[in-house]
Amino acid sequence: MDKDTFFITGISTEVGKTIVSAIITEALQADYWKPIQSGDLDNSDTNKVQKLISNEKSVFHSNSYALNIPASPHLSAELDGIEIKLDKIKRPKTKNHLVIEGAGGLLVPLNAKHTIADLILPSDKIILVSRHYLGSINHTLLTYETLKQRGLSIFGIIFSGVKNPSSESIILEKTGLKSLLHIDEEPYFDKNVIKYYAEKYISSLNDF
Repeated sequence: MDKDTFFITGISTEVGKTIVSAIITEALQADYWKPIQSGDLDNSDTNKVQKLISNEKSVFHSNSYALNIPASPHLSAELDGIEIKLDKIKRPKTKNHLVIEGAGGLLVPLNAKHTIADLILPSDKIILVSRHYLGSINHTLLTYETLKQRGLSIFGIIFSGVKNPSSESIILEKTGLKSLLHIDEEPYFDKNVIKYYAEKYISSLNDF
């Protein structure tokens, strides 16, 4: 089986990228890497995903940048007295599947020139995470169009939170994307919940 790299990006911040990353990591027993962590270093996204994984195969790779302030990476880096440089963000070498979690939305700035989108390679399988709120259709379609303009293809979309059939149907109709999974508004996420969704994700792939 070929080993793929999955890039998890979202339509905004706090839409469920970390939970989705945990689900895909568990489903594929993949490695996990978050290139840039801004703030919350004692309970980083890498730590959160690691605590949600049941399998013993996944390897968790260190951030290229671990910044102290919870802000946009460009600002967090500036406040730390450094500049984020793309050539310092080197993907970990692995013979396993790799799940890469972005920070915030697609066009979150890393420095004066580059954004999160510049970390994505054409070979990556992009999973777009969308969550329903007023304006989320627009944000989802704008993200889709930006990826399309860059010549990047999206593997599929995952919706999180309370279901909104009307919003989901129009997003899927306008983009032609595959809906890989829907994550409900769960009261909590632990290893068992993540494993449940990981199994649902694997089952959904058989439909394509």
